[in-house]
Amino acid sequence: MSALARIALTAYRWAGVVLFPCAGILLAVRASKGKEDRSRRMERLGHAAANRPHGPLIWVHAASVGEMGAVTALMREFRRAGIHVLLTTGTVTSAEIAANRLRDEVIHQYVPIDALPAVRRFLDYWQPDLAITVDSEIWPATLQSLHDRRIPQILVNARLSDRSFARWQNHAKVASSLFSKLAMVIAKSDLDGERFRDLGAWPVTVSGNIKVDTDAPSVDMELLGQYQRQIGHRKTWAAISTADGEENVAAMVHRALKAHMGQLSIVVPRHPQRADEIEAMMVQQGLTVARRSRNDEITAETDVFLGDSIGEMGLYLRLTEIAFVGRSLVQGAGGGNPMEPAVLGCAVLSGPHVENFRESYQRLVRHGSARVVRDAETLAKAVHFLMNNPLARHKMGDAGIAAVQDMRGALSITLKALEPYTNPLTVKARLEPKAAAGE
Repeated sequence: MSALARIALTAYRWAGVVLFPCAGILLAVRASKGKEDRSRRMERLGHAAANRPHGPLIWVHAASVGEMGAVTALMREFRRAGIHVLLTTGTVTSAEIAANRLRDEVIHQYVPIDALPAVRRFLDYWQPDLAITVDSEIWPATLQSLHDRRIPQILVNARLSDRSFARWQNHAKVASSLFSKLAMVIAKSDLDGERFRDLGAWPVTVSGNIKVDTDAPSVDMELLGQYQRQIGHRKTWAAISTADGEENVAAMVHRALKAHMGQLSIVVPRHPQRADEIEAMMVQQGLTVARRSRNDEITAETDVFLGDSIGEMGLYLRLTEIAFVGRSLVQGAGGGNPMEPAVLGCAVLSGPHVENFRESYQRLVRHGSARVVRDAETLAKAVHFLMNNPLARHKMGDAGIAAVQDMRGALSITLKALEPYTNPLTVKARLEPKAAAGE
């Protein structure tokens, strides 16, 4: 490690120690804004709110909902091997989904803030045998603490966006110092693998995107039938995972097509807590809105079905065959995950800004299952075309299912790469109950 990198990382760690007494105030402010769980914010300071089970334990960190969904199947494989799983996330929404979707399969805690007192308290209590981080979450104090304790940390489904890679390149010596402490990086694309190697990570392997190996999002069939009856024979399209500004685009598309299509528009914002302002904007434009959170009925007069609930993407996507994936018309947002609509046979539309899912979109476009639009006008034209051309719509949907099938296999590659670290834990899990019985 260079002297400059050592000074920078030491300053970062000591800043965390010095400012740690203020962390409680910051968390309280965030809780007042709904960004922290008020009743569980002590977990963010490293305090445990659950018992540490006896036996081997893998700590899996998934920053938010998308990352958690990507590694759900991976965590279940660990559990089948008898290894306990501690899942940490950083958002209130992800905690709610973990409680609903994973129940007693894993132990959920909020991730401790990256300050030495919190990290030390967390690791002293949980004592994980292995730490697995999803995507690109790198926290210097946590990584150093794991390294000091000889707890391997591995990145899975790892990616580096254009912006993140450029930022790390500007601090190459610090990056090399940090990334070299990782036990392994399992990247989701060749480009991501190359970037991690350039920044000092080793060994690096490429698995593909494990989000492709996840099951299609589940649905309450009774609820689905209820909404299908309410919608009747109306044509539908959906704008999902939308960022601020894209709901207005969806409203513009709806108004452009309404006179001669009479369609129902389904809008699912990435952050459901924005639903009040989204509804107000749409009502101001003369649109009638039904909200899922209020259990509003969809009537013939309803213009927009606002999907402001958590964990029900499977419902919204099964109500349509056309899905615009948001965070893609806003520069810098990175794009949304197109795999959920593709696996359900939806024709996929997207804006051009999809750097976080570049390879997935390239594969879908090559298969003919996704199209790129530039703005509200081209989106309206694409939606209009697909609504009026069932043959083209179904061809895109079938191509999406085929593309997803071709891209599967990342989960098995990831599990194989992890075997040097997980196999000893599997053996330990099998032997420990016998040892305990003989005591």
